[in-house]
Amino acid sequence: MSAEIVPTEIVVVPHTHWDREWYEPFQRFRLRLVALLDEVLDTMEREPGYHFTLDGQLACVDDYLEVRPENRDRIAALVESGRLAIGPWQILLDEFLCSGENIVRNLELGMDRADKLGGAMPVGYLPDMFGHTAQMPQILRKAGLLHACVYRGVPSAVTTDAFAWVAPDGTAIRTQYLPAGGYGNGAHLFHDPDGLAERAATFVTTMRRWHGPEGSLLAMYGTDHSAPVRGLPEMVAAIGARMDTLSGYVGAYSGDVTGLPAVPGELRSHARANILPGVISIRPHIKQAMGRAERMVERYAEPFAALWGGEWPGRFLDMAWWRLVDASGHDSVTGCGVDETAQQVAARIAEAEHLGQAVRDMVTARLAATVPAEGILVVNPTPAARTGVVLLDVAGLDPLVDPSGAVVPVQPLEYAPTLLLDEEMDPATALTFVHGTELYGQHITGWSVEDGVLTFTVARTTTLAFDVADLRDALDGVTRVRIVAETRRTVAAQVQVPPLGHTSVRTVPHAQLFTAPAPTEDDETATHDPACWLASDVSPLPARADEDFLDNGLVRVTFAADGTLTLVGADGTTITGAGRIVDGGDVGDTYNYAPPAHDLLVSEPVAVETELIHSGPLVAVVEVRRTYEWPAAGDGLAETPELPARSRTTRTERTVVTTRVELRSGEPFVRLRLDFDNRCDDHRVRFHVPLPEPATESHAEGQFAVVTRGLTAEPGCGETPLPTFPASSWVAAGGAAVLLEHVTEYELTGDGELALTLLRSAGYLSRNRNALRPEPAGPQLPTPAAQSRGLRSLNLALMPCASWRQAPPAAEIFRHDLVTVAGTGEPSLPLPAAAYGLSVTGEGVTMTSLRMRDDWHELRVVALTPDATEAVVAGGLTEARHADLRGRPGDALPVTDGTLRLPLKPWEIATIQFRKL
Repeated sequence: MSAEIVPTEIVVVPHTHWDREWYEPFQRFRLRLVALLDEVLDTMEREPGYHFTLDGQLACVDDYLEVRPENRDRIAALVESGRLAIGPWQILLDEFLCSGENIVRNLELGMDRADKLGGAMPVGYLPDMFGHTAQMPQILRKAGLLHACVYRGVPSAVTTDAFAWVAPDGTAIRTQYLPAGGYGNGAHLFHDPDGLAERAATFVTTMRRWHGPEGSLLAMYGTDHSAPVRGLPEMVAAIGARMDTLSGYVGAYSGDVTGLPAVPGELRSHARANILPGVISIRPHIKQAMGRAERMVERYAEPFAALWGGEWPGRFLDMAWWRLVDASGHDSVTGCGVDETAQQVAARIAEAEHLGQAVRDMVTARLAATVPAEGILVVNPTPAARTGVVLLDVAGLDPLVDPSGAVVPVQPLEYAPTLLLDEEMDPATALTFVHGTELYGQHITGWSVEDGVLTFTVARTTTLAFDVADLRDALDGVTRVRIVAETRRTVAAQVQVPPLGHTSVRTVPHAQLFTAPAPTEDDETATHDPACWLASDVSPLPARADEDFLDNGLVRVTFAADGTLTLVGADGTTITGAGRIVDGGDVGDTYNYAPPAHDLLVSEPVAVETELIHSGPLVAVVEVRRTYEWPAAGDGLAETPELPARSRTTRTERTVVTTRVELRSGEPFVRLRLDFDNRCDDHRVRFHVPLPEPATESHAEGQFAVVTRGLTAEPGCGETPLPTFPASSWVAAGGAAVLLEHVTEYELTGDGELALTLLRSAGYLSRNRNALRPEPAGPQLPTPAAQSRGLRSLNLALMPCASWRQAPPAAEIFRHDLVTVAGTGEPSLPLPAAAYGLSVTGEGVTMTSLRMRDDWHELRVVALTPDATEAVVAGGLTEARHADLRGRPGDALPVTDGTLRLPLKPWEIATIQFRKL
């Protein structure tokens, strides 16, 4: 044994890093996991000195015990002895591609599950995530964890193996950095007894440069999907080292950060390791689905059930969260696995959304039963009073009123056909169409026979007691059948809804509302459509449009010849040339974008058409159709992944990008829906927004934070540091904001534009030779589905804004539509009074969660502001208390007149529990 290592203690932490699904789908990886853990358990029971760290995620345990349930007690015994470390996460997530609430639920699930097996490892182990979110120190500390452990994303300013990672609110947590090889920095030590002492001495020399002259050195002995080597305890002893778990090593430190270098905010530096930023934009349909499912569960299902449901549907919601958490894995939602893995992830996310929809619909059905048939329930998912536009399907031409009797402004959009059938037909055949009172998807409201024609009248509801026997007696001589439906129309309606509450509307005969004389033929302002007449008095200002502009008093939009938009805000802030589409080549892979050596960028359409769809006054819509000639793929030189394309093909695909430009009354932003059929490979499509003012930094909402980023990313390890970043719900810079429905990749370019990636197509999981990444990120496997061919549709919104602080409340409205449900109560019922749910207000205050925990409501809010603020929670509260992120109750909070006033520090995440009337 080398003399140099005798006085030095190396702490060896045997472990595995387990990618639950990646270059093989989940079940194939699980087969290998079961074999590995069988060997781990046998080895640990055979060798009492053996310790093992199970990758910081309970998913490994759960996946194993589903196959080997008889081994639960064996695992629990090893956990309780301190020799097997599990948790605290349920799964090792990608921190940027899920919501902040998803991160919290992941930690909550993992720690709760670990407690049942002897307790979670008290370390926020984050070994392989592709960078780390700014608020992670606060999240970990508020869950009771004093330590983090990271590898990727650490900046070059860190020159020690421990630092104080500081969240935006000032929370600092002791963070163990894994230099010189990451979670496998000791993987080379014990592969062979020969040369062991020399390898150990080299390890000590290397690690002393990071750790300093005193204290033990952490050797993470393990790598991806690795099993323990036989005879390890003897080899550890041979170099004077000891074996422990990661929690055992970190537990020697108190968590005190005094004297440690401080690193603030998110960790997305390329200096020490690849952070593989291209995963943000690959397989965009998965990111869209994740955002949609998270919103469904977080902001519809749970709050609706907590405030308006009956028995708490906890099991359904638990299943939804299990699927969302499972999908958040750093090789799952990222889309950097094989196509089979991506299919499984997409199915998992879809199930989560369906479970959330089921709970939402169960609650709204309960409320709709109090609304008369042909009335419509409207529910507000946001915690502030709201006047918003909804689309309704209503019968007849009569006006709408709310529960107070006030007329609801409406705008007709389209009318449904009323003649559903008119054909020569044997009436006996027509009777086979009738099922009870149902006919052609509606209900029979009456019938008649005249001049050999049988006429059915149908509607959505009926009070008719239909007897087919009566009809049979009247069919002599009938040779023709007609089915006539009631008049129905789709209208936009502007309704006022209480915070997290509900209201309803219904039609009433026009004559019952107005006693004043109707407009005359001579009245220049007269209109003979009562619905249009009602909509002329819109509050706030009406929206209006023709083929050249849209305007609602808050923002004005005009169209250039190339199809781009000019937006002028109420304060005069002007965005010119917005919405330019730029298509370029991408011969990278699912991890990293890489342009061809000689790229061809296509930004000019070959044809542009505009069409006025709706002219207002509640909804104004113009469609812009731009036709492009996009290169079909990389050229013939790129037929093998080893030879990246030097240029794109001369063969093109004609692609029409349709942009629906929609402006609603009262909204300070313009909504955009983009649709196109992607028939090209190996390319990237971006949406450009020129900024009104020069900008050297952007602001983007992430997970419980607003992150400020510049024009560059820190280089270092070899991966080209492209300044492309994720934004969760909005990004703002230089007087412009883009509101988003899901996590989207963006770049603040050096020439003063925001460029958002709409689509990135790639045909390989990892290319061995990627021009912007020197080493493979995984096996070189084809991923044809990652080309994302087919119809693509996405929604975003643009807003001129003097400050990023205007973006969060606008995004809250854009991302959370009002919910409408047809009434199912007796037609004679009056409209129920509008009902107040819960109000959460305050400068910069955002609600992220509302659910039930036992018999308490649990609310989570975040102060998205650099200033101290106050959350005001109102709605009949009777008592309240603090809670941590695991839901464990804390100190009581004062409630006055049903209202809680909660002081918040800048960027603070706060969880409270309360009871209410």
